[in-house]
Amino acid sequence: MDAPAPYIHWGFILISLPNFVLICVMLLLFVLALVAPFPSHGPKEPGDD
Repeated sequence: MDAPAPYIHWGFILISLPNFVLICVMLLLFVLALVAPFPSHGPKEPGDD
């Protein structure tokens, strides 16, 4: 924790590695939320009120 974080440098983009990993995880969760199916309810049977 005392050492500075490593940085990724692509042209004009400079981002620390922990921030880059966090952004990738957030994007992955966002994509999974878009493609994951909603829980579906089975067909209701008569008298299941």
